[in-house]
Amino acid sequence: MTNQTPHIDEPRAATPRPVLNSIEAQLFVADVKRSCDFYTSKLGFAVEFIYGDPPHYAQVFRDNARLNLKLVREAVFAGDIRKREHLLSASITVATANEIKQLFASYQAAGVSFHQEQRQEPWGARTFIVRDPDENLILFAGPAAD
Repeated sequence: MTNQTPHIDEPRAATPRPVLNSIEAQLFVADVKRSCDFYTSKLGFAVEFIYGDPPHYAQVFRDNARLNLKLVREAVFAGDIRKREHLLSASITVATANEIKQLFASYQAAGVSFHQEQRQEPWGARTFIVRDPDENLILFAGPAAD
């Protein structure tokens, strides 16, 4: 068996690596319209589209964050495992400590239900977790200090 390693002085063809541009979380919901209403009225998102009559799929967005809402008529998770195990459905980040504080205050004022109040994490982030009407847990995170 011959070793097929290239010689150090041989030029290697550089293949450009694909760049991942974004990610969109898929949230399972029991009522697409109710979920759209929650994300727009409580969390400041806007509706990009609602598909179907009756609606069975939608997308909401705020700045660069996008959440897809998929109608599911059966339980996806057993019992209260999402709450017990703190299973996140999405994580959304902001750039500054001031922004995470402002976001938490605005959600608090809007009467949003929190799974976790705002806190500083041991790894240096400031986080809080929102619970939507379908028990989806959405983490919001930013730096603890600017």
